[in-house]
Amino acid sequence: MPDELTRGGRRLVLAICCMSLLIVSLDNTVLNVALPTMRREFDAGVSGMQWTIDAYTLVLASLLMLAGSTADRVGRRKVFQAGLVVFTVGSALCSLAPNLPCLVAFRTVQAVGGSMLNPVAMSIITNTFTEPRERARAIGVWGGVVGISMAAGPLVGGLLVDSVGWRSIFWINLPVGLAALFLTMRYVPESRAPRPRRPDPVGQLLVIVLLGALTYAIIEAPSAGWTSPLILASAAAALLGLTGLVLYEPRRAEPLIDLRFFRSAPFSGATVIAVCAFASLGGFLFLSTLYLQDVRGLDALHAGLWMLPMAAMTLVCAPLSGRLVGSRGPRPSLLIAGVAMTASGVLFAAFEAEDTGVTRFVGYVLFGLGFGFVNAPITDTAVAGMPRAQAGVAAAVASTSRQIGQTLGVAVIGAVLASGVASSSYAEDFTGAGRPAWWILVACGLAVLVVGALTSGRWARATAERTAERLADDGQGVAAVAGR
Repeated sequence: MPDELTRGGRRLVLAICCMSLLIVSLDNTVLNVALPTMRREFDAGVSGMQWTIDAYTLVLASLLMLAGSTADRVGRRKVFQAGLVVFTVGSALCSLAPNLPCLVAFRTVQAVGGSMLNPVAMSIITNTFTEPRERARAIGVWGGVVGISMAAGPLVGGLLVDSVGWRSIFWINLPVGLAALFLTMRYVPESRAPRPRRPDPVGQLLVIVLLGALTYAIIEAPSAGWTSPLILASAAAALLGLTGLVLYEPRRAEPLIDLRFFRSAPFSGATVIAVCAFASLGGFLFLSTLYLQDVRGLDALHAGLWMLPMAAMTLVCAPLSGRLVGSRGPRPSLLIAGVAMTASGVLFAAFEAEDTGVTRFVGYVLFGLGFGFVNAPITDTAVAGMPRAQAGVAAAVASTSRQIGQTLGVAVIGAVLASGVASSSYAEDFTGAGRPAWWILVACGLAVLVVGALTSGRWARATAERTAERLADDGQGVAAVAGR
């Protein structure tokens, strides 16, 4: 496919793929601003708002690897088009939801479509931009779209919620989804993997059990009780799912999750960093939105304006990070990201930065800077250390790690809040209950810093090279590893 495209053609493919990322990412940032309004309309608690977010990210995380391998097998453009159709239909259904259970159900429909978009789009990009430096820059642009969604989401969401109503936030997906579908049909070439993987239904089921049971246990534990039979059964199911994956997947010739990739320190590090960074993002947005509207009493638009500094820094820093990864490797970007995200968390956790406008602004800027730098090295390292022939699976692993992180971030932070907030004194209890939540975000930032430092040096690159050699010996063919 890359040889058939001119430079302008490759850029057009990148733009089309970025459109899919825009609507998927925009959907979550817009929705966060609308959470307090939806909570009041549906008379829902913290757990109801958690499920509104996590129903989407949970299904995404569960199906991304299946979508990636299916795209490698039946055709990336074909699966990408199907994803656009399902996501657009799911968005229309969400705008019509009569109650919270229906909204959560329709969010899962959206997520089924979304699972066919981001990993497949990333595999299209990876197979279009084969030169490492050009690919890193394309991934930087891809990461910049996340910044655009973060910048536009709070503002667009605030305007729509205050003027038209929260249902209108789903309408914006319709024209973008239809435009992306038309452009894909016309300009994106079809591609498949030379050796696509066979389906792994048992592995897929185990992933769903693991993520679903774990998320349910975390979200529902504050209301049901951490030692209730239902929560203990959910925790046991999650443990069984994890055990099943570890024992079953290595026995398959073509597993859903090839555990041998985790012998590469850069790849394993990218996975851990993705989980921690996006757990921070999910928790940060969840905390900030509820605090600004429910405690500070701001309307949706002004709450969105307060989050603009964070979004703007992500927008500016993501392309810079892509260029830095292309020229210097992932280490500098990861260190900058870890330091900035940790500093932001410490400001809120130890110095109560949310209490004054200046410190709140600085905290938001630092978080946006850190998150802007973290995305490009995650994607580049994860994809570079995997076989190019399995680009769909490679991209899906990185995307799955992001969604798992965001799911757990909202679940854990929401559970901490729910445990410390009484419904009768919600605003009064929120600040105190949020303090442990901010310390959790500090720990996530430190994990990005430490793991980034450990998995981007000479020893880590040597493990990536050994892993690549083993995979090459198995006849899979290997992409260039992170030995820049």
